[in-house]
Amino acid sequence: MPGHPHVARRDGNLYVEGVSLDALAREHGTPLFVYSRQWMLDALAAYQRGFAGRNALICYAMKANSSLGVLRVFAEAGCGFDIVSGGELSRALAVGADPARIIFSGVGKTPAEMKQALAAGIGCFNVESEAELDVLNEVALAAGQRARISIRINPNVDPKTHPYISTGLKGNKFGVAHDRAVAAYKHAARLPGLEVVGIDCHIGSQITDAGPYLDAMDKVLDLVEAIEAAGIRLHHIDFGGGLGIDYNGDKPPAADALWKQLLARVDARGFGDRQLMIEPGRSMVGNAGVCVTEVIHTKPGEDKNFCIIDAAMNDLPRPAMYQAFHAIVPVSERATDATIYDVVGPVCESGDWIGRDRALAVEAGDLLAVLSAGAYCMSMASNYNTRGRAAEMLVSGDSARLIRRRETVQDQLLSEQV
Repeated sequence: MPGHPHVARRDGNLYVEGVSLDALAREHGTPLFVYSRQWMLDALAAYQRGFAGRNALICYAMKANSSLGVLRVFAEAGCGFDIVSGGELSRALAVGADPARIIFSGVGKTPAEMKQALAAGIGCFNVESEAELDVLNEVALAAGQRARISIRINPNVDPKTHPYISTGLKGNKFGVAHDRAVAAYKHAARLPGLEVVGIDCHIGSQITDAGPYLDAMDKVLDLVEAIEAAGIRLHHIDFGGGLGIDYNGDKPPAADALWKQLLARVDARGFGDRQLMIEPGRSMVGNAGVCVTEVIHTKPGEDKNFCIIDAAMNDLPRPAMYQAFHAIVPVSERATDATIYDVVGPVCESGDWIGRDRALAVEAGDLLAVLSAGAYCMSMASNYNTRGRAAEMLVSGDSARLIRRRETVQDQLLSEQV
């Protein structure tokens, strides 16, 4: 299946690696997220090929999918982790991540989270404002430590993606403005609780063109020259993540081909000796996952036909949030004519749709697979309408393992009191 080499049909039925989705759904219920371990390792391998022979650290951006079973795959494969909260730090440590290979990003780190990360011994804070420099300095001094930092630069480069996932334009909340960078670094170098070690840039997500990366890289390398001319040595250069995946015929460059092109620019600018860091997320897990859901009803209408499924916007929030496209295919094929449906969930919102105008031959009780559901689905899932979060399975070859049991109403009520 295009973009999903570990999802294939056998005798008309859909499999992830060697495991039948129909069998998993019948045993574990729906909605059900199913992830291919091999797809994740193949995605990581493309980055590893791109950085072969380099002093480089690949940090998985765990906001894309922070389920412990997924994190363990990357921890065992030698990844570092990019975190954006104290909760994510706890998850990374729970799967045995090396704290020295953890980078803490995010615009709103609290003093408590800073203290937690310092106590854990993380590798670096990616600082996103001049005010944060001062707070982190105070927290580090109170703890009797020095915090290793890089400053995230906002290069004002258009990543040509959805505005909600664009992070490198001057109107975005992220990073320090390009023209304030040198002053911010001078200020950081004067603070006794901080140790300046690098520079960071991340311009957005679901980027399918190498051009924005090259533009941002040139701006960052210009700043490295200016910062070092001011007497501040930078040991690493962090180029972030954001590489897109194939949702609907998208054609992003392969990770190894992209980094061959980008590293040629780094070498040409004379910075090939520096440690390089990147923080891929979506491209490591997005196409590894499918969400299996059951058709509750089909509902003909005057203007629209609806296929109502048991997965909803609380399980698969990307269409409601970003008008995002996910391919939707039957788990078992029917030899009947297709009807054009809007595929919708049972949540009481008109925004609760998963796909518009899809040609499907389905009946109540059939199973559908929502593809490319490995990133920003379970990690953004909610309990809206008091719906429990779905179960998750990790497939490796011919075996499947439950990595998250289905959440019950009792689970939800446990932390509440009348």
